[in-house]
Amino acid sequence: MAEYKTDVYWNRYRKASQLADWRRYEEALKEALHLIRDFPEDPDVYALAGYIHLKKEKYAEAMHWSGEALGRDPENRLGWFVRVSVMYETEKGPKLDEALREARRISPHEPHYLFLQANLDNQKGRFQEAKASIEGALALEPENALYIATLSYIEALLKRDEESRRLEKEALRIDPNSAHVFTYLAWAAGRRGEFAVQAEMLKNAIRLDPDNAQIRSEYLEALQQTYMVYRIFLAPVLFIRRWKPWQIFLAWAVAWMLFRPLVLLFILLYVLSHWATKLLVHVKVFGWTFRRT
Repeated sequence: MAEYKTDVYWNRYRKASQLADWRRYEEALKEALHLIRDFPEDPDVYALAGYIHLKKEKYAEAMHWSGEALGRDPENRLGWFVRVSVMYETEKGPKLDEALREARRISPHEPHYLFLQANLDNQKGRFQEAKASIEGALALEPENALYIATLSYIEALLKRDEESRRLEKEALRIDPNSAHVFTYLAWAAGRRGEFAVQAEMLKNAIRLDPDNAQIRSEYLEALQQTYMVYRIFLAPVLFIRRWKPWQIFLAWAVAWMLFRPLVLLFILLYVLSHWATKLLVHVKVFGWTFRRT
């Protein structure tokens, strides 16, 4: 450990980190910049500035500061944590996969990387691999409600509904005040076909994170799916989306040639059900005042 890293240094470092966790970002950043001024060769303080910007969802700034940290120490753990987290939010593909492998090499016991890997596997339809990754994260941090909620979602994807519901209760027992936990549990409920539960979970997520536009959008979509007529016409669309592009094209081509009137009728009814239920949801949530959501 460097000689300058005394108790005073660590107290200042912890103060900045704690302020960020409390969402007092401007105060946290001020403390971090003071540390950078006093310890300009220390990679940890640059990584800390990146971490604060990551919490603020200022991804370009977070990547800049993580680069400053890794330029001084290519294996700085927090620097890699920030870099991988930013890449997960802003870009997918081989570069992220490579960065995630390097980060896991440097910090093999960091459960967050296994959580990110589980999410990537889910997005690619590799549900068993996703389950193995999140179970690895839980082996390192068994009381993490977000990881348990993620496993609930994966179990729902694997059609193990009873286990998914059990994990839902466990996640809420541990942390009933996390918007992220409620969001993953909402996804699980949606996969189980429990649309009223999904809407309620998202309603709680909005209560805890009212400025999150993505959660608000998902909440309105979940309310739409509580209407049976919309679910009837949505089900074939969701089923077809699981196919490969060439399969979708071939199916539509054959259906168009053989059943053109039925295809046109289905499209018309689907569009009508979508906009009718969307209107009903809007009136239910906002009344007859039409404004952006």
